[in-house]
Formats: sequence, C-alpha cells, structure tokens
Amino acid sequence: MAKKQEAEKELAAKNAELQGADTKVVKDTEQIESEADSKLIEDIKSTTWSTPEGDFDWDLDEKAFGNYSDTERAKLEEQYAGTFNQINQGEIIEGTVVSINNKDVVLNVGFKSDGLVASSEFRDLPDLKVGDKVDVFVESQEDANGQLVLSRKRAKTQKSWEAINEALENDAIIDGFVKSRTKGGLIVDIKGVEAFLPGSQIDIKPIRDYDVYVGKTMEFKVVKINHEFKNVVVSHKVLIEDDLENQKSEIVAKLEKGQVLEGTVKNITDFGVFIDLGGVDGLLHITDISWGRIEHPKEVLALDQTINVVVLDFDDEKKRIALGLKQLSEHPWESLDTELAVGSKVKGKIVTVADYGAFLEIIPGVEGLIHVSEMSWSQNLRSPQEFLKVGDEIEAEILTLDREERKMSLGIKQLTPDPWKNITERYPIGSKQSAVVKNMTNFGVFVELEDGIDGLIHISDLSWSKKINHPNEFTKVGETLEVVVLELDEENRKLSLGHKQLEENPWDTFETIFTEGSVHEGTVIKVGDKGDIVALQYGVEGFCPNKHSIKEDGNPLKVDEVAEFKIIEFNKENKRLVISHSRIWEDQKAEARIEEFNNRKKEAKAANSAVKKVKDSVEKSTLGDLDVLAQLKQQMEGDEKKSK
Repeated sequence: MAKKQEAEKELAAKNAELQGADTKVVKDTEQIESEADSKLIEDIKSTTWSTPEGDFDWDLDEKAFGNYSDTERAKLEEQYAGTFNQINQGEIIEGTVVSINNKDVVLNVGFKSDGLVASSEFRDLPDLKVGDKVDVFVESQEDANGQLVLSRKRAKTQKSWEAINEALENDAIIDGFVKSRTKGGLIVDIKGVEAFLPGSQIDIKPIRDYDVYVGKTMEFKVVKINHEFKNVVVSHKVLIEDDLENQKSEIVAKLEKGQVLEGTVKNITDFGVFIDLGGVDGLLHITDISWGRIEHPKEVLALDQTINVVVLDFDDEKKRIALGLKQLSEHPWESLDTELAVGSKVKGKIVTVADYGAFLEIIPGVEGLIHVSEMSWSQNLRSPQEFLKVGDEIEAEILTLDREERKMSLGIKQLTPDPWKNITERYPIGSKQSAVVKNMTNFGVFVELEDGIDGLIHISDLSWSKKINHPNEFTKVGETLEVVVLELDEENRKLSLGHKQLEENPWDTFETIFTEGSVHEGTVIKVGDKGDIVALQYGVEGFCPNKHSIKEDGNPLKVDEVAEFKIIEFNKENKRLVISHSRIWEDQKAEARIEEFNNRKKEAKAANSAVKKVKDSVEKSTLGDLDVLAQLKQQMEGDEKKSK
C-alpha cells in the first residue's frame, strides 16, 4: 500500500515537470517571432529606394490603377488584350513563317509563344519563305517543353474533309488527283484525303486499261462517305451521264425511222452490239447485223469500229434506240437465181442443226430447211446430228419455194432412189433376212434391213418361251438379228418382222410336258410384289404367286433357291405357266390325313366286328342262365309250399 502511494506521487511530480517545460517552449517561441518581426520592420525603414525616371505616379491605391479614369483604364485594357491572340486546341488558325531550318518551320500565330511545324509537312511548298502565311491545326497549346504544337497536315486533312462533306451535301463537283491503280478501280487524292474511284464509275463505256488515268487530275462527284471508317467513294461517270442526258434528249428529238447514222462499237454481247451515236447508245441486235446466220456478233464487228447504221425504232421516254446494219444492203433473196424452182438441185453449207432438222445456206442470207424426215428414206426418225453437222457442204433438192415469204424447204433423201419401190420382190412375206438393231422402245425393236428400209420386231415376237419386260434384256443397239418378214405394207411403208418365228413354237411341246398337276424342279430367279419368277427346264419360266411360294416351315422362297413346283395352270395362247410350291407339301399333308383317316376307318370297322361277336356270344350265354334261374325259382317256390 505504501509502495503504491509513493509511485503515484512520483508520477504526479513528472507530469508537473513536463507541463512546465511546455510552457517555457511556448514563451520562447513567441519571443523569437516578436524579435524577427521587429528586425524586419527596422530593415525596411532603413532601406533607401531609387525613384524611376518619368512621370509615373507612385501614389497608387490598393488596386494598383493609380489615378486613371475609367475611360483611360478601358483603353489600356483593350491595348493589352490585343498584344496576343487567344487560341484553342483543335482549331485551325493562320500563322506567319518566322524562320525555316532543316528540321522545323517556326510560325508566329500571335500567341505568347511561336509554334513549330515539321519541315516534312511543307514538301508540297518547295518555294516556302519567311513571311508566307499558312493554315495550321492547333494540336496542343503547350507540350512537355512548354512549346506550342502545330500541324499543317492535319489542317489540310480537316479542311479537305469539310470540303468533301460539303461537296456531298451540295452535290458539287470537286477536283482530285489519280494517284494509283487498285483492285477494282483507282485511288484518288482529294486535297490530302484518299478516295476510291470504282472501275464502273470511271466512264460510261467499259474501261479496259485503268493505267491510262493514273497521274491525271480529274473532276469528280462524291457519291458516298463512311464516317466511321473514313472512306470516300467518288464518281467521274455521273458527270459524263449528266452531260449525256441533255445530249440524249436533243439527239432522240431529232431521230427519224430510216435515218442513217454513224456510230462506234461500244460493247459486244451475245445478243447484240451497243453503238455509241455521239452521246446516246443504240442496240444493234444480232439478228439485224447480217442477212446471213451468225453465232456471235464478234464474227462481223470489233470494238471501237466505226460503222453506219439505220434507225429501226426508238422510244422517246426510255430513250431506247433499235438499230440495223443488214438493212443498209439489199436482201439476198432479191439476188437469188430466178431459174431455181421446185426440183432444182442446190449446193450449200450447213449453218445450223436443230432437233427438227438442219438449215442449208445456199448464198449468204438465203437458207433452206432440211427436215429430219427428208434426210433419209428410213421411217425410224432419228436425230439430225446422226446425218449432218455444222460446216458440212452438201447438195439438196428444192421441195418447196416461196419467194414472197422467203421460205424454202429442201431434201437430201430425194437424191437417192426410193428403196421402197418393188420392196415385195426383195422382201417377200415369210422370207428370212438379216437386220441391224438401230433403236429400242418399250414395245419393240427397230431394225434396219438396208439403208432406208426399217422394220419393227414387236416385243412379243422376240422369244417363244422367255418373258421379256424390255427389249434391252434380249438384244442391244448395233447387234445383228435374224428375222422373218411377217407383214409388209408398201403404201404406208411399214414392215413387221419376227425373230421367234425362226423356230417352231415350243409351246406345242411344252403342252405335253408341263401338264397340270405335274411336278418339276425350278430355280427362283426373281422375287416380286405379287409373286416369283421361276426358271424351269427347257428355258421356260413360270409364275409362282406369293401364297404358293411358302415353304412348309412357313418362310417364303428366296432368289436362287431350288425347289419343286406343281403346275396348276397352263395357258398356251398367252404362254402363261402358273406353278405352286406350297401345293406340293399341302397335297402331301392332305394325302397323309386321308390315309390316316382310312386307317382309322379300317380299325374302327374291325373293332365293330369284334364287338359284335362278343355281343352275340354274351347274348347266348345270358339266355341259358335265365332258364336255369327259372327252374331254380320254381323249385324254391315248391319247397316253400311244402313247408307251409
């Protein structure tokens, strides 16, 4: 307890000592500050001030404006404000060249400091000198070195963009320098901004060589600006079109049908040629280029060729002009030999081959049609391409001639004898001949006995025994077949032939072999929706309906499976043979059931006979027993009476 009180007294003494020290420090500090202020005042009073020369009034008020009036003060402020310009970052201002060195050009823009622009930005002004004025862009009022930063390039670019946007808004014309060629067009410099000139917008006519425009200064119209990607698209073509539109109206207004004009071949297409008539285009269709047949206009005309054309028709509103070239020359039919008539023979060149025939050009512009039916005496009409091709030079006979309608039909088969004359002497009915297969259809085979003599073998006359769905199952084009003449119609030029008639009808023999109910082994060669086709002996095919192709195990027969079949129908006239596999095992089962029934019947009959014998025996023994019982009964009744 005593120790605790001593510690508390010691702690109180130390706190008192610290408070005294703090008081002393504060008093010392106040004394030092007071002494410093007194010394500063004494130094100021002891200082000797020099008075400047002039009439400057040192009696200034607190605002340092002296005794100036409000008017004088406003005037001085205005003069002071005019000593330098107030500029803002991002604006375009005018500067004066102060000095030029290898690295920079120093410009005075009226600011508190001059600005620097890299000398490389003045390459387009090789004659730049001190005192020249140029527009610059304020990039920064003060860089890290306190220097005003200017750019002439950005000033040019910004002014160019303003001019380009203004040209687009006002649909104005702007000049540009073609710098280089690029994919699909040209690059144009418009006051420092690169623009794209598409190839289709260079001129109204197709341009084949873009390089001729490189290095030229041309006029353009701005057609599109992409502000996001800073892309500009220009057109020179629209300027030409605007001029031509006025010219077109004047030219079309003066046009007359039949008028002959001079023009230049501007473009060649598959269907015709576009002719430049000096400000307006006209179409010269391929059919109006030449009286003769041509495949393409380039066979007659070439690009940039100057020709005379005649106006056939025109549309004032749509400004479409139809032109003709062949109309400037006489129609070839007018110069056709007047002695030519039906039956005359002419020579020419095949110019067109179509599905229905070929056109023979006798002289340029005069053609005759050779129909496919007039190419050969054959009645089996084939493709004209089998007889003729473009470029063939042949002779033909005039069949019809209409000079007014300018139509002519020709024939070439007439130049050879008609093979159908006296045909009955060469091909009598029943005679055997050799023929070449020329064509096949679903119903038969067309064969050629000789040039111009065709015949038909009907599908039913190909084979006696084999069922043929299509003739290509039996023969092929180009193969030689032996045939028999069945019918001959000389007037209608028809010849019916047969192949199976070379042999006797085997169905007469089949009738004795494939009798109904007989069983034969066969192989399934085809499985169909309604039944199976089965190959039997002697090359005969039979039809097995689905319900008759079921095996004993319940599964149907499959292709190439060998089994036995029973004949259930034989039709000689239709050469139809219906067979059944199921009937065999069904009949066997039926026979087994019948046999089992007969056996049971026999057994039942025998059993009945045995029963009868037993019954008869039982009946006899029973009657004897009855007699004995009757006697016994009588005896017993007599004994009873006696006892009574």
